[in-house]
Amino acid sequence: MESNHTPRPAPRAHLLGPSLLVAALLATLFTAWTPENLAFDNITRQIDLMLTPQVVGGAPALTTPQPALRIALVAGHLGNDSGAVCVDENGNDTLTEQSVNFKIAELVQSSLTAKGFQVDILQEFDTRLSGLRAVVLISIHNDSCDYVNDEATGFKVAAAMDTRDVNRATRLTACLVDRYARVTRLTFHAGSITTDMTQYHSFSEIDPSTVAAIIETGFLNLDRDFLTTHTDQVAEGIVQSVLCFVNNENVEPTPMPTFAP
Repeated sequence: MESNHTPRPAPRAHLLGPSLLVAALLATLFTAWTPENLAFDNITRQIDLMLTPQVVGGAPALTTPQPALRIALVAGHLGNDSGAVCVDENGNDTLTEQSVNFKIAELVQSSLTAKGFQVDILQEFDTRLSGLRAVVLISIHNDSCDYVNDEATGFKVAAAMDTRDVNRATRLTACLVDRYARVTRLTFHAGSITTDMTQYHSFSEIDPSTVAAIIETGFLNLDRDFLTTHTDQVAEGIVQSVLCFVNNENVEPTPMPTFAP
Protein backbone atom coordinates (compact mmCIF):
# COMPACT_ATOMS: atom_id res chain seq x y z
CA MET A 1 0.00 0.00 0.00
CA GLU A 2 1.44 3.35 -1.03
CA SER A 3 1.73 6.21 1.43
CA ASN A 4 0.73 9.81 0.69
CA HIS A 5 3.51 11.16 2.86
CA THR A 6 6.76 12.47 1.37
CA PRO A 7 9.71 10.13 2.31
CA ARG A 8 11.95 11.58 5.01
CA PRO A 9 15.73 11.88 4.28
CA ALA A 10 17.91 9.07 5.69
CA PRO A 11 19.58 10.07 8.98
CA ARG A 12 23.09 10.18 7.47
CA ALA A 13 24.53 12.21 10.32
CA HIS A 14 23.66 9.41 12.74
CA LEU A 15 25.48 6.84 10.57
CA LEU A 16 28.68 8.85 10.22
CA GLY A 17 29.96 8.16 13.74
CA PRO A 18 29.71 4.31 13.56
CA SER A 19 31.16 4.31 10.03
CA LEU A 20 34.22 6.28 11.12
CA LEU A 21 34.67 4.00 14.15
CA VAL A 22 34.65 0.85 12.01
CA ALA A 23 37.09 2.42 9.54
CA ALA A 24 39.42 3.42 12.38
CA LEU A 25 39.33 -0.07 13.87
CA LEU A 26 40.15 -1.72 10.55
CA ALA A 27 43.00 0.72 9.88
CA THR A 28 44.47 0.05 13.33
CA LEU A 29 44.26 -3.71 12.91
CA PHE A 30 45.91 -3.86 9.50
CA THR A 31 48.62 -1.36 10.49
CA ALA A 32 49.57 -3.65 13.39
CA TRP A 33 49.49 -6.80 11.23
CA THR A 34 51.93 -9.59 11.91
CA PRO A 35 51.69 -13.24 10.82
CA GLU A 36 50.80 -14.19 14.40
CA ASN A 37 47.87 -11.78 14.42
CA LEU A 38 46.25 -13.05 11.23
CA ALA A 39 44.13 -15.74 12.94
CA PHE A 40 40.45 -14.84 13.36
CA ASP A 41 40.48 -15.33 17.12
CA ASN A 42 43.41 -12.92 17.48
CA ILE A 43 41.61 -10.26 15.43
CA THR A 44 38.48 -10.73 17.54
CA ARG A 45 40.47 -10.28 20.76
CA GLN A 46 42.13 -7.13 19.40
CA ILE A 47 38.72 -5.63 18.49
CA ASP A 48 37.44 -6.47 21.98
CA LEU A 49 40.49 -4.80 23.51
CA MET A 50 40.02 -1.58 21.54
CA LEU A 51 36.33 -1.44 22.48
CA THR A 52 36.97 -2.03 26.20
CA PRO A 53 36.00 1.05 28.26
CA GLN A 54 38.93 3.02 29.66
CA VAL A 55 38.99 4.33 33.20
CA VAL A 56 39.64 7.98 34.05
CA GLY A 57 43.27 8.96 33.52
CA GLY A 58 43.86 6.73 30.52
CA ALA A 59 44.71 3.52 32.42
CA PRO A 60 43.15 0.49 30.71
CA ALA A 61 40.42 -1.47 32.42
CA LEU A 62 40.98 -5.15 33.17
CA THR A 63 41.34 -7.09 29.89
CA THR A 64 42.35 -10.54 28.75
CA PRO A 65 46.16 -10.62 28.19
CA GLN A 66 47.10 -10.57 24.52
CA PRO A 67 49.45 -13.15 22.92
CA ALA A 68 53.10 -12.06 22.95
CA LEU A 69 54.84 -11.56 19.61
CA ARG A 70 57.06 -14.55 18.87
CA ILE A 71 60.78 -14.13 18.20
CA ALA A 72 62.88 -17.18 17.22
CA LEU A 73 66.63 -17.43 17.71
CA VAL A 74 68.87 -20.15 16.30
CA ALA A 75 71.98 -20.64 18.43
CA GLY A 76 74.36 -21.60 15.64
CA HIS A 77 75.64 -25.21 15.68
CA LEU A 78 73.76 -25.99 18.91
CA GLY A 79 72.85 -29.70 19.06
CA ASN A 80 74.92 -30.49 15.97
CA ASP A 81 78.63 -29.64 16.19
CA SER A 82 81.07 -27.24 17.80
CA GLY A 83 81.38 -24.86 14.86
CA ALA A 84 84.72 -23.07 14.73
CA VAL A 85 87.19 -24.26 17.36
CA CYS A 86 89.83 -21.95 18.78
CA VAL A 87 93.04 -23.61 19.99
CA ASP A 88 96.10 -22.35 21.80
CA GLU A 89 99.71 -22.69 20.66
CA ASN A 90 99.83 -26.21 22.10
CA GLY A 91 96.80 -27.33 20.14
CA ASN A 92 94.43 -27.37 23.11
CA ASP A 93 90.80 -26.35 22.58
CA THR A 94 90.11 -23.07 24.34
CA LEU A 95 86.83 -21.85 22.86
CA THR A 96 84.08 -23.09 20.54
CA GLU A 97 81.85 -21.06 18.30
CA GLN A 98 78.82 -22.97 19.59
CA SER A 99 79.43 -21.82 23.17
CA VAL A 100 79.75 -18.17 22.09
CA ASN A 101 76.62 -18.36 19.92
CA PHE A 102 74.56 -19.91 22.72
CA LYS A 103 75.68 -17.35 25.30
CA ILE A 104 74.68 -14.51 23.00
CA ALA A 105 71.31 -16.16 22.27
CA GLU A 106 70.60 -16.57 26.00
CA LEU A 107 71.25 -12.88 26.65
CA VAL A 108 69.09 -11.81 23.70
CA GLN A 109 66.29 -14.09 24.92
CA SER A 110 66.47 -12.70 28.45
CA SER A 111 66.35 -9.08 27.28
CA LEU A 112 63.51 -9.51 24.78
CA THR A 113 61.48 -11.67 27.18
CA ALA A 114 61.70 -8.87 29.75
CA LYS A 115 60.27 -6.54 27.09
CA GLY A 116 57.20 -8.75 26.65
CA PHE A 117 58.13 -10.97 23.69
CA GLN A 118 57.88 -14.75 23.47
CA VAL A 119 61.42 -15.84 22.60
CA ASP A 120 62.45 -19.38 21.65
CA ILE A 121 66.05 -20.59 21.31
CA LEU A 122 66.32 -23.29 18.65
CA GLN A 123 69.07 -25.73 17.77
CA GLU A 124 70.84 -25.65 14.40
CA PHE A 125 68.69 -28.39 12.87
CA ASP A 126 65.69 -28.07 15.16
CA THR A 127 62.49 -29.87 14.13
CA ARG A 128 60.58 -26.74 15.16
CA LEU A 129 62.08 -24.88 12.19
CA SER A 130 59.77 -26.75 9.82
CA GLY A 131 56.97 -24.34 8.94
CA LEU A 132 57.99 -22.00 11.77
CA ARG A 133 55.81 -18.89 12.04
CA ALA A 134 57.25 -15.95 13.95
CA VAL A 135 57.55 -12.21 13.58
CA VAL A 136 61.26 -12.70 12.97
CA LEU A 137 63.91 -15.42 13.12
CA ILE A 138 67.59 -14.62 13.61
CA SER A 139 70.34 -17.24 13.44
CA ILE A 140 73.40 -16.31 15.49
CA HIS A 141 76.86 -17.40 14.31
CA ASN A 142 80.50 -16.32 14.38
CA ASP A 143 83.37 -16.51 11.93
CA SER A 144 86.64 -18.43 11.98
CA CYS A 145 89.16 -18.63 14.81
CA ASP A 146 91.97 -18.64 12.24
CA TYR A 147 93.87 -15.52 11.35
CA VAL A 148 92.98 -14.47 7.80
CA ASN A 149 94.34 -10.93 7.49
CA ASP A 150 94.15 -7.64 9.37
CA GLU A 151 90.82 -6.84 7.69
CA ALA A 152 89.11 -10.00 9.02
CA THR A 153 87.19 -8.19 11.73
CA GLY A 154 83.58 -7.08 12.02
CA PHE A 155 80.17 -8.65 11.44
CA LYS A 156 78.16 -9.99 8.50
CA VAL A 157 74.41 -10.15 7.83
CA ALA A 158 72.28 -11.87 5.20
CA ALA A 159 68.48 -12.07 5.07
CA ALA A 160 66.22 -14.71 3.56
CA MET A 161 65.15 -13.13 0.28
CA ASP A 162 62.92 -16.06 -0.75
CA THR A 163 60.05 -14.62 1.24
CA ARG A 164 56.56 -13.27 0.64
CA ASP A 165 57.77 -9.77 1.46
CA VAL A 166 61.21 -8.86 0.14
CA ASN A 167 60.81 -5.29 1.42
CA ARG A 168 60.50 -6.51 5.01
CA ALA A 169 63.51 -8.81 4.55
CA THR A 170 65.54 -5.89 3.25
CA ARG A 171 64.43 -3.75 6.18
CA LEU A 172 65.47 -6.47 8.66
CA THR A 173 68.93 -6.45 7.07
CA ALA A 174 69.05 -2.67 7.35
CA CYS A 175 68.04 -2.78 11.02
CA LEU A 176 70.69 -5.40 11.83
CA VAL A 177 73.46 -3.55 10.02
CA ASP A 178 72.58 -0.16 11.46
CA ARG A 179 71.73 -1.02 15.06
CA TYR A 180 74.38 -3.71 15.58
CA ALA A 181 77.10 -1.40 14.28
CA ARG A 182 75.90 1.45 16.50
CA VAL A 183 75.87 -0.64 19.68
CA THR A 184 79.06 -2.67 19.14
CA ARG A 185 81.11 -0.23 17.04
CA LEU A 186 82.11 -3.17 14.85
CA THR A 187 82.21 -2.65 11.08
CA PHE A 188 79.98 -4.34 8.54
CA HIS A 189 82.24 -6.83 6.70
CA ALA A 190 80.09 -7.06 3.59
CA GLY A 191 82.83 -8.33 1.30
CA SER A 192 82.97 -11.82 2.81
CA ILE A 193 79.26 -12.71 2.70
CA THR A 194 78.91 -16.03 0.84
CA THR A 195 76.18 -18.36 -0.39
CA ASP A 196 76.47 -20.27 2.89
CA MET A 197 74.78 -17.25 4.46
CA THR A 198 72.45 -16.10 1.68
CA GLN A 199 71.25 -19.69 1.17
CA TYR A 200 71.29 -20.67 4.84
CA HIS A 201 69.36 -23.94 5.31
CA SER A 202 66.78 -22.58 7.80
CA PHE A 203 65.57 -20.04 5.25
CA SER A 204 63.96 -22.82 3.19
CA GLU A 205 62.49 -24.62 6.21
CA ILE A 206 60.46 -21.87 7.88
CA ASP A 207 57.07 -20.55 6.79
CA PRO A 208 57.48 -18.05 3.91
CA SER A 209 55.73 -15.37 5.98
CA THR A 210 58.49 -15.46 8.62
CA VAL A 211 61.16 -12.82 8.00
CA ALA A 212 64.59 -14.26 8.75
CA ALA A 213 68.28 -13.37 8.77
CA ILE A 214 71.62 -14.82 9.79
CA ILE A 215 74.25 -12.73 11.56
CA GLU A 216 77.89 -13.57 12.17
CA THR A 217 78.54 -11.29 15.12
CA GLY A 218 82.32 -11.18 14.68
CA PHE A 219 85.52 -13.07 13.87
CA LEU A 220 86.72 -15.37 16.65
CA ASN A 221 90.29 -14.35 15.91
CA LEU A 222 90.63 -10.56 15.88
CA ASP A 223 87.26 -9.93 17.57
CA ARG A 224 87.58 -12.68 20.17
CA ASP A 225 88.26 -10.42 23.17
CA PHE A 226 85.26 -8.25 22.41
CA LEU A 227 82.93 -11.21 21.74
CA THR A 228 83.86 -12.95 24.98
CA THR A 229 84.29 -10.04 27.39
CA HIS A 230 81.52 -7.78 26.05
CA THR A 231 78.97 -10.46 25.18
CA ASP A 232 76.22 -8.36 26.73
CA GLN A 233 76.98 -5.58 24.25
CA VAL A 234 76.92 -8.05 21.37
CA ALA A 235 73.52 -9.30 22.51
CA GLU A 236 72.21 -5.75 22.93
CA GLY A 237 73.14 -5.02 19.32
CA ILE A 238 70.83 -7.86 18.22
CA VAL A 239 68.09 -6.78 20.65
CA GLN A 240 68.10 -3.24 19.27
CA SER A 241 67.99 -4.64 15.74
CA VAL A 242 64.90 -6.70 16.55
CA LEU A 243 63.20 -3.69 18.17
CA CYS A 244 64.06 -1.58 15.12
CA PHE A 245 62.33 -4.12 12.89
CA VAL A 246 59.31 -4.91 15.05
CA ASN A 247 58.60 -1.27 15.92
CA ASN A 248 59.05 -0.05 12.33
CA GLU A 249 61.80 2.34 13.38
CA ASN A 250 63.32 4.52 10.72
CA VAL A 251 66.54 3.29 9.12
CA GLU A 252 68.10 3.74 5.72
CA PRO A 253 67.98 0.61 3.49
CA THR A 254 71.25 -1.29 3.29
CA PRO A 255 72.44 -2.19 -0.23
CA MET A 256 72.80 -5.94 -0.69
CA PRO A 257 76.52 -6.69 -1.16
CA THR A 258 77.99 -8.83 -3.89
CA PHE A 259 79.88 -11.95 -2.92
CA ALA A 260 82.14 -14.58 -4.37
CA PRO A 261 80.50 -17.97 -5.10
